Amino acid sequence: MRKSWFALLALTVLGAAGAVYFLKPVTGPARDLTLTGDAERGAYLMRLGGCVACHTNAAAGGAELAGGVGLVTQFGTFVPPNITSDPDAGIGGWTVQQFSDAMSNGMGPQGHLYPTFPYENYTLMSDQEIVDLYAALMATEPVPTPAAASDIPFPFNIRLAMAGWQNLFFRPARFEPEAGRDEIYNRGKYLAYGPAHCVACHTPRNALGALEWDQALTGSPGGTGGRAPALAAAALTDEGYDVPTLVQTLKDGFTPGFDVLGGSMAEVITDSTSHWTDEDLTALATFLLTE
Repeated sequence: MRKSWFALLALTVLGAAGAVYFLKPVTGPARDLTLTGDAERGAYLMRLGGCVACHTNAAAGGAELAGGVGLVTQFGTFVPPNITSDPDAGIGGWTVQQFSDAMSNGMGPQGHLYPTFPYENYTLMSDQEIVDLYAALMATEPVPTPAAASDIPFPFNIRLAMAGWQNLFFRPARFEPEAGRDEIYNRGKYLAYGPAHCVACHTPRNALGALEWDQALTGSPGGTGGRAPALAAAALTDEGYDVPTLVQTLKDGFTPGFDVLGGSMAEVITDSTSHWTDEDLTALATFLLTE
């Protein structure tokens, strides 16, 4: 009888310890949110970060940033929400702290966010960029219509489970330039891993939907991130790319083989990379084509 009690006690202690570990908050370095936001700079960040491409259902004639096309995964269909300045249907009622928590720590006012929202990448952004982006979104035209509801079956619809996922796979941090590399390379790496979140689509994921960081940019066979080709230097070189041709493709969608990129990449080019500066396009191309 005594052994049974000891076994029950041990299981209780282990269960409590597991709960403490898997439910503890996952947060990165504190941000300075007293900085003055610049909506013009933030508007460029919206293009850099793919906000317009993801949160607009252009094919259905949806208003800009009022909700995107559902991302179909093995865990359910996730619909990008309305992020206009409307206080009810959008995020106009969010404080800059709440916005920062969502972008940096994957925690929204409604609870833990699903990693289909690439906070793993946005966490690398600077404090100034966060307040600039917030200023730009608060300056958008409010759209009072909510986005369509996501379709997430049980048990994946339990947001609290994302606390465990974050403790297992999420390490919030700020971007650190790679030592020994020049400014152009590091800017490109920052874009690919940070706001442009190229790695989010072009990297395979494990069975729980977490990125396989040691295989970054080697391509995704499908699943949570969808099917996407490798963006490693060797793969791009085999496709006939050099820095100027990759820059041009990111502007107009035409490949060196006289093909036209379609699907989700066409949307990325139309709503995101075609609006980038030549300097940022060159930086990204330089990073991707560097062995």
